[in-house]
Amino acid sequence: MEFIWTLFEFLWIFASVFALGLVTAIVFAAFRRKYNHTHVEVPPVFEDPNSLKPVTCPHILDPADKYISLIIPAYNEEHRLPGALDETLNYLQERSAKDKSFSYEVVIVDDGSADGTKRVAFDFVKRYTVENVRVVLLGRNHGKGEAIRKGMLHSRGELLLMLDADGATKVSDLEKLENQIHAVAVKERKSGDSSASDLRISDVPIAAFGSRAHLEEKALATRKWYRNFLMKGFHLVVLLAAGPGIRDTQCGFKMFTRAAARKLFTNIRLKRWCFDVELVYLCKLFCIPVIEISVSWSEIPGSKVNLLSIPNMLWELALMSVGYRTGIWKIQS
Repeated sequence: MEFIWTLFEFLWIFASVFALGLVTAIVFAAFRRKYNHTHVEVPPVFEDPNSLKPVTCPHILDPADKYISLIIPAYNEEHRLPGALDETLNYLQERSAKDKSFSYEVVIVDDGSADGTKRVAFDFVKRYTVENVRVVLLGRNHGKGEAIRKGMLHSRGELLLMLDADGATKVSDLEKLENQIHAVAVKERKSGDSSASDLRISDVPIAAFGSRAHLEEKALATRKWYRNFLMKGFHLVVLLAAGPGIRDTQCGFKMFTRAAARKLFTNIRLKRWCFDVELVYLCKLFCIPVIEISVSWSEIPGSKVNLLSIPNMLWELALMSVGYRTGIWKIQS
């Protein structure tokens, strides 16, 4: 009995020391991230591949001069990117032909690809001109969150949509998000003061998140048991870190008004797996209305997220929670 009690004490002390060490490491990492200037802050140089002349780089703080910007992060997407871009630009051109007031741009952010992604992207710039398609080169791989942040900060749209390079979601589904944003904006104007009625859609902070939650039952039936277990565990951790309200934080199809993007993407810090969760947290912090909308979605081979990503996701969620809740990560208004 005495041996068992001694063993229990040893395990308790070991667990306490381990937990203390883990918390210390997270706090240290959050503190270091406070002074981490590894975001790619240098403005991109947009070059017209047809004339070889540099193009003025916009910033999210500038007024919008396009109706919508589509930001596509791309890392080693040489094979999947062409099909997604063809579908996207065909839709945009058709809509532009029907509605002359509809203006657009596609911003492809090459996240340090080692294949022919850059060549593919510039081929589309040549075909559709730098006025409609632009390429941001990050130089080395920083992560999907950083690629989207960079694209958002240098886009020109009143509305800004992030979407994946694999084309898993139909680009036409952006109309679902767009319509809901306009509906919420109308309500905001009606419930606000008289000056709010003069605001453009770009001036009202609103976010719309595409969701695959309606497909969850089918996904649960087809996935391996351990993937479902890990998914449920991840959802629980997300709930603890960012709070309730959004069923699917990880769908890569999200739309923001320019006012919302200004607040969110000048503050976001996570650069890889869990930046979506940080966006949810920041939306709540800034009281930005978030609408979750079901979108069509299909599994595309070649996903870069695997089981080994889980520990990194958990680490980033812990880092985010400690960073914001201790005040180490400051918010810019």
